[in-house]
Amino acid sequence: MEEVKTSKQMLGELLDKHYSDALEAKKNGQLVAWATSISPQELLTTMGIHTVYPENHAAAIGARKCAPEFISHSKGNGYSVDICSYARVNLAYMELLHSEAGDIPKPDLIFCCNNICNTVIKWYENIAKELNIPMIVFDLPFNHEYEVSKQDVRYIKGQFLEAIQKLEEITGRKFDYDKFGEVMKISSETSVWWKKAAMKAMTKPSPLNGFDLFNYMATIVCMRGTTEGMDLFKLWYEQLCEKEAKGLGPWKPGEEEKYRVMWDGIACWPYLGPTYKTLRKYGINMVTSTYPDSWYIVYEQNDLDGMARAYSSNYVNRNLDFGVDNITKLVKDYQLDGIVYHSNRSCKLMDFRQFEVQRRVEANTGVPSVIFDGDQTDPSAFSLAQFETRIQALVEMMEKRKQMAGEK
Repeated sequence: MEEVKTSKQMLGELLDKHYSDALEAKKNGQLVAWATSISPQELLTTMGIHTVYPENHAAAIGARKCAPEFISHSKGNGYSVDICSYARVNLAYMELLHSEAGDIPKPDLIFCCNNICNTVIKWYENIAKELNIPMIVFDLPFNHEYEVSKQDVRYIKGQFLEAIQKLEEITGRKFDYDKFGEVMKISSETSVWWKKAAMKAMTKPSPLNGFDLFNYMATIVCMRGTTEGMDLFKLWYEQLCEKEAKGLGPWKPGEEEKYRVMWDGIACWPYLGPTYKTLRKYGINMVTSTYPDSWYIVYEQNDLDGMARAYSSNYVNRNLDFGVDNITKLVKDYQLDGIVYHSNRSCKLMDFRQFEVQRRVEANTGVPSVIFDGDQTDPSAFSLAQFETRIQALVEMMEKRKQMAGEK
């Protein structure tokens, strides 16, 4: 009898295949692109260009606790501790070309979209210049208005069309618009299944251990335009539905989900296990974050305007009012007891507005929160003792709020 795969088994196999396919493509003389995590991969997938994501790779290096070697190498090359640790890890990997976390091939093309941050522009420019390879840049203006404006949609759409022309020049092949339509459809459907799975955490108790969002996120980054990615998230959703039907929570039977919190910001990859275990020790389940919506890139098939709007709509590229409203809604939809804000040394845009977002969300909802200092990849910027102290303070505030609610 054939063993039924779990979504976690499938996740591991797909990630291994993603990297091995890229290495094999490079070995066979096929084009390989390095791309930012929320970039219009549909264009590359349509052209059959193998694509890897330095942010994903740097996160994996951080999770395997290999980052210090790369950070030290970048420091020796003059890169400041104040720049993004993903960038420092990746710029070092470009020279070292080996990690215990797995290898990626050198790129033939850089594909850069600034809807997540502006650091990526200079980071990817450095790569393109040092390797003397072409670079395609997408400039997605920050949304100072609440919604993405029509003029910005036209501006971004024009860049998509220009990128198609550049890809035709680089590959020497015509762009297949019929295939593009199919890739667009698959990408949107994959995003829908990712979001549906993440939303199962709305159930109380949640069948989803929220830290799985961090693990599955690697696949929504690198396999959004593939049927394999869609199948993975559909299977994950179905397995969560089975747990929900049985009334199972995120952990072993008997372990109570006492508190439900949101995690704002990127994970501390070198301390993924310790931060998870600390929360679990206090009965805290991280049920959501701003991540699920960041890769909910959905639009109608063959609608370039909709695709342009979708890529400009992610949380990081939206103004303060949108950010506050988004988290306020998450508090209500997921029945949150508290919020954990990661003040990430690498992510200046998020840190800059985090305290004001925290203030406004608490005023809107009454839900307590704490901020801890850390970094996505650099272990030297994080203290587990400080993290646990902040979590203890959050537990006290959440418990007090529950008691006050019970007295009314």
